[in-house]
Amino acid sequence: MTATDPAPRVSAPPRWVSWLIALTPIFPPLYLAAFATLGHLRRLPLTARRVLFFFAVTQLIAALFTPAPLTSVGLAGLRTMEALAMVAVGAYLKDSRFLRPLLWGQLIIFASAWAYTLGTQGWEGVQARLGHPYYYVVTLGLVAVIALWLIVLWRGGGWWRWPAGLFALATLLASGSRGPLLALFTGSVAALAFQKGKQRRPWLLLPAVGLVILAMVSFKAQIPFKPVERLLNDQTSGRELVWKDAVQGWQTSPIGGVGPYQGGPYLTYLFKDGCQLTPTLERNEIRCPESLSRWASVLLIAHNVWLHWLLETGLVGTAGLLAVTLYGFWLAVRQGDPFILAILFGFAAMNMVDVVLTLPSVHFAELWWVLIGVTFRAVQERADATA
Repeated sequence: MTATDPAPRVSAPPRWVSWLIALTPIFPPLYLAAFATLGHLRRLPLTARRVLFFFAVTQLIAALFTPAPLTSVGLAGLRTMEALAMVAVGAYLKDSRFLRPLLWGQLIIFASAWAYTLGTQGWEGVQARLGHPYYYVVTLGLVAVIALWLIVLWRGGGWWRWPAGLFALATLLASGSRGPLLALFTGSVAALAFQKGKQRRPWLLLPAVGLVILAMVSFKAQIPFKPVERLLNDQTSGRELVWKDAVQGWQTSPIGGVGPYQGGPYLTYLFKDGCQLTPTLERNEIRCPESLSRWASVLLIAHNVWLHWLLETGLVGTAGLLAVTLYGFWLAVRQGDPFILAILFGFAAMNMVDVVLTLPSVHFAELWWVLIGVTFRAVQERADATA
């Protein structure tokens, strides 16, 4: 068996695991169950374990060179353990097909976003960008993109894929998020270009093409839908100021950064606004509780994953993330799983204008690390099949 051959068939996990996966988009803390799978890291091939060891060590070493080393070591340890737990889940599942139940939870999130926005703000709320009580508007758009990939790549799916796909597409359009649109296009092209199998499927690009056509028709027909106008806007929304803050913050501690979850005060462009909840809650005059205000900076990001990692972990920690990412990309291209290719390349594109790998998240960052685990485990599965 060669590296380009399809992976051997693997047995499906128990039904309760599928239910757990389906419920995580609705209740993200369920991902804590991933820590029970840490033992599956031993089943990864030696090279993969070395890459993960290098990642873990660089995160901890970087923390020693931060302004608050004791705090940073603790936080770096927690974040690294969560990343390893997610990789272990991928090693346990062995195949990206078993992540399909995520779609059902995501569809419930879309329904609750429309219901909450229309119920509290009416159509004006949708015009101001579709939102959700605990999913940020950009996050909602990214999850819609993931749902579209699940739907399009679901082999053997029935008629339900059409209404589900249109629902996800409408949610993406109403979120008015340009980063997810970039992820959709880049990930779809990568899945089409590198997928392995008996035949290519050019219709992988249909969601991206369909969204562009909808946006262009709405714009040309002058349909008053503000999220579409934002999709066609080329403004950076102040990101260049955040990037500048991140670089200046990193320069204060270039080797180890300023510490995990401690970069917020250095992002002065964002930090000056204080504690804010999701835009949807803010529009409903639901303000950040005083008890959470002191932790507001933890949620601030540099809107570029590499600048964000440099700010928090310096050159040392960023080298670890780069190693995991490049090794994962190399294996994904060799293996040719279209869903993994879409996620890895799509997230890489969006990471240029956002941060979608930092844990914890509402479930998208966890998905990236889980698929890294699936990719790493696939190498061992092929080796076992040839033994």
